[in-house]
Amino acid sequence: MKYCLSTLTLLTAGLLMTACAEKPAPAVTPATRVEPAAISAQRLSEHVRVLASDEFGGRAPGTPGEEKTIAYLIEQFEAMGIEPGGPDGSWTQTVPMIHTLLDDQGSLTVHHGEDSYPLLQSQDIEVSTVRADPALLVDRAPVVFVGFGVSAPERDWDDFGDIDLTGKIALFLVNDPDFAATAEEPVAGRFGNRRMTYYGRWAYKFEEAARRGALGALVIHETAAAGYGWSVAASSPGENYALAGAGDMPVALQGWIHGDAAARLLATAGHDLDQLRVAARHPDFTAFELEGTTFSADFQVQVRQIDSENVLGLLPGSTHPDEILMVAAHWDSYGQGVPDADGRTVRPGANDDALGTAGVLELARVLKAGPPLQRSVVFALWTAEESGLLGSRAYAEDPVYPLATTVANFTLDILQTAGLARDVILVGEGQSELEDDLAQVAASQDRVVTPENLPENGLFYRADHFSLARGGVPVLLIMAIAGGNDLVDGGRAAGDQWVADYVGNCYHQTCDAWDPDWNLAGAIQDIELFQLLIEDLGNSRRWPEWKPGSEFKAVRDASSAARR
Repeated sequence: MKYCLSTLTLLTAGLLMTACAEKPAPAVTPATRVEPAAISAQRLSEHVRVLASDEFGGRAPGTPGEEKTIAYLIEQFEAMGIEPGGPDGSWTQTVPMIHTLLDDQGSLTVHHGEDSYPLLQSQDIEVSTVRADPALLVDRAPVVFVGFGVSAPERDWDDFGDIDLTGKIALFLVNDPDFAATAEEPVAGRFGNRRMTYYGRWAYKFEEAARRGALGALVIHETAAAGYGWSVAASSPGENYALAGAGDMPVALQGWIHGDAAARLLATAGHDLDQLRVAARHPDFTAFELEGTTFSADFQVQVRQIDSENVLGLLPGSTHPDEILMVAAHWDSYGQGVPDADGRTVRPGANDDALGTAGVLELARVLKAGPPLQRSVVFALWTAEESGLLGSRAYAEDPVYPLATTVANFTLDILQTAGLARDVILVGEGQSELEDDLAQVAASQDRVVTPENLPENGLFYRADHFSLARGGVPVLLIMAIAGGNDLVDGGRAAGDQWVADYVGNCYHQTCDAWDPDWNLAGAIQDIELFQLLIEDLGNSRRWPEWKPGSEFKAVRDASSAARR
């Protein structure tokens, strides 16, 4: 048999041994040889078939689909012999949330002087609220164009100046100030060039607007800068979720405004959107109120208090059980929406993220069947990722296992279904030493690591691992839409086409459905990468670190005494 890495545990699957150094194999007679468990394409497909079926209704939190999902996941863990990993020996961690839904009879209006015109929900704009108020009322609130809405003293950048946003609507450009900058512009490279920082995410923009007392926040949609089309941004009109009892008061109204609608709104106040995009890329830009232009909204709001659930399974470590490795995915999808052209309403989330959930279940089965690990493994299946990473955020704010002694988090969120690949896509290059481990283990599969080719999409901030990263835990994310794999069948062009087809047509839509003809060989490669990393770290005394320059390093360093 063969070994990989200086500390890597024994590799057992022939596919994974091709690039490893030869070592003498122990004498094992045919009668005593036990074939190791391996990640199964058939099992992955069956899990997805069940979870993405119409019976589960799109797995939205707080629905009968959640109840079926939680029951199914617990049943699978129990059948494997995995132990409950939640608080007090339970299977679940409760995540109290509010669910809000705007009525479809409400109105949105832009006023300029004596003139006014309506904005159509889903077509011109997509707004919702995360406040537990029975009505959403905005009466002729002033509109302030805030450029990219960035306040970053460490980068010598402030879009707000002295403007007061209290009671006003903040209108943001999406992404970072240097996203579309030329090399000659002074902002070039200040925010990582094409790689999105957290300042570019809509979540940051909504948070910053709330911190400054804004009544509402709208982000101007651009497909390239957002990383997805309008159909994705407007896929859940008027609906939202929030953690119950969250600290800071959020804005009353938040959402996206279509680029064409934003251009019209700005034009009513005498401004050109294209010119403002350029002006906002200059360090001297300062937010300004659109003279004579106001915004109104009038909706009744259905507010529901719900208790959703994270599902947590545990494989206890043999000698260091208090040291935790975590592998995770999110079980939720988008529930039901407006009918598509074929009348389908269920958004089944087969790839996003039933397939990742299936990957966690398969890792649990295989690791349980293998030799005991010295460290514990927690299998986390989060709720409400699609609503703003709420399940993982709730865990990070009240962890069952201390974050200081959580060795690493490995997250599966969208796996490619087009076959074997010559590479694995790295999301968030330059963050932690886990990236170096990934490169070594990928080599054992005769693969290389390719940095994401769409860093402007900010995927590092769009999956549940980010909640753990903010708490200092080193993380790795596998997300196939971060760039097209170099596929064995068709090369990089075929990989790019797979991403384009999935994101352009089915991401968050009704057609993200189970397909019995999926080629899951590449997905298995990626799941096996996590298996090898977990087996290695699970039998070591090593604590991966954040790299110098990572924004998460200081948080981790502050808890270093817990890992001595």
